Amino acid sequence: MADYSALMPYARHFARPIEDVGADLESYAALLRKWQTVQNLVSRETLDAVWSRHFADSLQVLKLLSDEDQSFLDIGSGGGLPALPLAIAMKGQNRQFTLIEPNSRKVSFLRTVARELGLLVTVEGKRSDQIDSRETPVPDVITCRALASLPQLCSWMSPFMAPQTRAILHKGREHVEELAETVTGWDFNVVSTPSDTDSSGVLLTLSNLRVKSVS
Repeated sequence: MADYSALMPYARHFARPIEDVGADLESYAALLRKWQTVQNLVSRETLDAVWSRHFADSLQVLKLLSDEDQSFLDIGSGGGLPALPLAIAMKGQNRQFTLIEPNSRKVSFLRTVARELGLLVTVEGKRSDQIDSRETPVPDVITCRALASLPQLCSWMSPFMAPQTRAILHKGREHVEELAETVTGWDFNVVSTPSDTDSSGVLLTLSNLRVKSVS
């Protein structure tokens, strides 16, 4: 059995006992290791530290959520982080997750995890710019981890942003420079929360995202 100590700081946000969440995460980790042999889902150097490096890093988003957050959109899902750990932690609460991932093998992996663990997850096997935002549930929260620079993310997220939508983004040591670059083309409100798992990282919560008007 895995050591669930990495989950403890977030257990009060779980919809189920920590043992049940941990068991599903163990199944997810086993699938990650199995599929990693044919498709690079996470960095090979971090696979042995999946609980602290990936699961805890994903689950810290729970602290920033409210009961009203029912619809989630994850862009560039890759191996499913942070969306799948979040879906596992909130399993049974009828929260809907839509994962966007263009790589067909990764799509197959994500659908396999969702099916085997009984998660309320839909996987769109396309790029975000190939999806009509009117055909996906309006998200309360958009998530993204280790995908692209903040200005590029704003371009990808913008079509899906509704008045109530917040984007919660994992960002590393370059977040200050990325924010400075982003404000030249975009208006938004932002709250920066220090990362629990990366001493130089943050979670950026963006709302009211809109293209900067030309004066």
